[in-house]
Amino acid sequence: METTQLVTLLAIGSSVLALIALGLFFYVMRQRRQPPMDTATMERTAQQTSSSPPPEETSSSASAKQSGKVAQHSLFVIFSHPDENTDQRLAGWLREKDATFDPIKKVFHIAGEQPTNPVTIANAFPPGEMPDLLHNETHEPIKGISLLVKPPLRKRRNQQMHVYVALAKEMQELFTGDMLDGDREPATDATFERIIG
Repeated sequence: METTQLVTLLAIGSSVLALIALGLFFYVMRQRRQPPMDTATMERTAQQTSSSPPPEETSSSASAKQSGKVAQHSLFVIFSHPDENTDQRLAGWLREKDATFDPIKKVFHIAGEQPTNPVTIANAFPPGEMPDLLHNETHEPIKGISLLVKPPLRKRRNQQMHVYVALAKEMQELFTGDMLDGDREPATDATFERIIG
């Protein structure tokens, strides 16, 4: 009788230990699949920056960081009188630049000199999503746009920055309104020189 109880107790104990071991195995496997926290945080930050302009409030430390290495250059063109005519001129300009519409992110891309790092044209209000102007999608008049591009890893490969600045200057001439930098300050020649590097 005692041996039966002992066998039963050992069977239950080994089953519990097996379940604990299985649980630890799945926990370790899940941890291996997830990237480290710092990488995940950096990826999330990069995705947020690409889809929306920086917040309105900036501190001196944020300005100092931006003057060093920046994850993405951003300029904003705010239209003074947004209406259907402005939208039509914007659509014509996008066609002229062979812009392509990304239906998932709802932004336009201009290939420029480096198609792997295109200049992104996004809506400034609300941040990110643009209507497909090339296919006459109905929408409220666009009040302003964001021009976004990632800086090159090496200074000698900054041809795309020249394209980016040329597009920004062209937008400034074509549309009446304000051009702001990433800190929401008026963009100047010094801003463009800093972007080109």
